Amino acid sequence: MTASAPSTPGSAVPQLTDWTGRRHDPAPDARILSLVPSLTETLFALGLGDNIVGRTAFCVHPADKVKGVKSVGGTKQVNWRKVDTARPTHAVLNVDENPKEMAEEMAARGIVPVVTHPLSPADNGPLIRLLGGVFGRPDAADDLAEHFEDTLAAVTAARPMAETRVLYLIWKAPWMTVGPDTYIARTLGLIGWRTWAPPAAARYPEIAMTDAVLDRVDRVLFSSEPFPFTEDHLAAFRADHPDHAAKAQLVDGEMLSWYGVRAAAGLSYLKDLADSMPASRP
Repeated sequence: MTASAPSTPGSAVPQLTDWTGRRHDPAPDARILSLVPSLTETLFALGLGDNIVGRTAFCVHPADKVKGVKSVGGTKQVNWRKVDTARPTHAVLNVDENPKEMAEEMAARGIVPVVTHPLSPADNGPLIRLLGGVFGRPDAADDLAEHFEDTLAAVTAARPMAETRVLYLIWKAPWMTVGPDTYIARTLGLIGWRTWAPPAAARYPEIAMTDAVLDRVDRVLFSSEPFPFTEDHLAAFRADHPDHAAKAQLVDGEMLSWYGVRAAAGLSYLKDLADSMPASRP
């Protein structure tokens, strides 16, 4: 979904202004349709579970609570009949997760779109405060945001100076990775792990898995989502590319790509990765 950005992307977002520049009035009684898995989890953490009237099939956290909210489809396509039945007043969306046309259709149906687009870990504090401000939980949002910001400060202070080049895989057939202008790349950058992508590539480019590519990187990270890579995929990679077998590693995609409330745990996970596997390139 393409959206116009605030005048200074990546800076602190005004509390009630979303990514498109739209200002929102506080709506503590909102009926929320959450179409972003990580933000569904964040809304629950803010104490807004009773306000959530719809979600996607990919919204799986918190597992003990989200099952009580009906799914309206996926992040790219929803069942509009189910949306209408849920009677939401607001829809929470994301530029990368949801098509622009979905946000436009929400607005056409009288549903207020709240559009998000965090591009770096530092955007999580403003993002959490935005949701808390719009939906009447500013104090809870401040607590969550401050916890995240304290964690970010600790991880940033401890980041290694050495650089490791990584190929972060998000899909197979075709192989796809992440470009530098992504939340994932900037998250990995906190510990000196620099994502490799073809020059001038799209944000999520397709790549050819060749020795020429693999020679350029120190680690090949197989993310557990959106494609569900497993140890079987690592074994196949090692068999196909024996000279690069030691580079293959399975990583938790939720911890490295989910923003919002999970991001603090994600930073701790990231630090553990750095501590357990020192950067190999001085």
